[in-house]
Amino acid sequence: MKYLLLCGLTLATLTSCTEDFSEVNTNANAPSTVQNELLFRQVLYGYGNAMSYEGFVAGNLLSQHFAMIDFNLLDRHALSSPQEGGNPWNVLYTALRDNETVLQQSRQNPAAAVYEGPALVMKAYLAMSLTDIFGDVPYFEAVRGRTDGIVRPAYDRQEDIYLGAGGILDNLRQAIDVMDAYQGALPLGGDLIYGGDLDAWARFANSLRLKVLVRISGRVDVAQEIAGIFADDRYLSTPEQDATFDFTAGPPNSFAFATARVGIFNVFLMSLTAERIFERLDDPRVDVLYRPASNTGQFAGIINGIDAATSIVPDDYARPGRIWRENTADLNFNYLTSWETHFLLAEAALRGFIDADPQVLYEAGVRQAFEYWQTPLPEQYLQDGPGAWAPDKGLDRIITQKWIAGIGNGYEGWIEWRRTGYPELLPVSASLNSGLYPVRFPYPADEQALNLENYQRAAAATDGNSINVPVWWDVN
Repeated sequence: MKYLLLCGLTLATLTSCTEDFSEVNTNANAPSTVQNELLFRQVLYGYGNAMSYEGFVAGNLLSQHFAMIDFNLLDRHALSSPQEGGNPWNVLYTALRDNETVLQQSRQNPAAAVYEGPALVMKAYLAMSLTDIFGDVPYFEAVRGRTDGIVRPAYDRQEDIYLGAGGILDNLRQAIDVMDAYQGALPLGGDLIYGGDLDAWARFANSLRLKVLVRISGRVDVAQEIAGIFADDRYLSTPEQDATFDFTAGPPNSFAFATARVGIFNVFLMSLTAERIFERLDDPRVDVLYRPASNTGQFAGIINGIDAATSIVPDDYARPGRIWRENTADLNFNYLTSWETHFLLAEAALRGFIDADPQVLYEAGVRQAFEYWQTPLPEQYLQDGPGAWAPDKGLDRIITQKWIAGIGNGYEGWIEWRRTGYPELLPVSASLNSGLYPVRFPYPADEQALNLENYQRAAAATDGNSINVPVWWDVN
């Protein structure tokens, strides 16, 4: 995968990036709609497949859904030493590169114009994931080696990536305008999410705008734009509108980690953080997401980040549930959902950005999240239990429910914890980061070789590429 790192950083990388996709990128005799259909499908599935693996083996450790008891340097917060996972840079720039090809072809060939809006949505989505994980990153000049000869792109400030022309918010606004104005007859091919429905993509774009605006709300006055989206009522509001695609029961389209050897799968155990959250809420989704300890039949969790030499009995702890291995046909890759949208709106209402009842929006999100994980909602769960709405604990309630439902969804649980401080994560047992909880991923070592001068500036701005320097929106 390293040869796919960042198409355009060096001539060698540029060559290898274009070789594998030479037919779909450069064959002038092939119909452009076919080229885009193949490449757009690759963007959607390729990213989802790779990030679902990252989400399980790395994201779930930083969010403390699971703990890892061997090969666990990342769980001990040595983020510069990836083992089973911890390589999101490669995944994201590969997807951004392929998506940029789709976007440029959509603008150069009228026959491919239908792809412009969805490609802009995906560019915003991928850029948001990238900058939320790393902070300042190459963006405006990135993945332009083949088209513009830029082989050493500058690092851009996160604030500019979010707010600048051609940045995340601008691309989402443009995407909606482009899709609403599209008059062509040619369909959107390769669309694993919505089967070519541009109105569904516009709903996805608006929900993603809500997510962006809530995320940066500690830095920017977002109330007016959020209120406008809410009033327009054109966002993901029902499960049928979710931006997801289904994994299958077996290869080649099963959940990526399901095919890992059993020895690796078995080093992931329920975390002590997860045990406490599910036990406090008496939440039945625990039966789907975990399987009880073999020795006790209990959903027992272990502290994150143990020294691998620590003597434990793995069968005393709960393991990942069957949905992650045996029953992957019940699993989706989640780009964005109606339940997350309702939690975003509940937070917006709680913060006074919209005139709505946060409890109503919160409860709608909880109901949809239970449905998403195929679990009946207990009658008392939202009435008088610890999952019931409490205005003085509103943000805690919202983010904790988002944390539960978002298990395995990339690095989202960790990102939202950084933004809000919820749910409460526990100190790791044998920290390799001086007991500090990391608040960004470090730039990969390859950047020093491929893009040294720009890397040095970015490293200097982060105290030597420290994982303890917060990103721009992180004011928690």
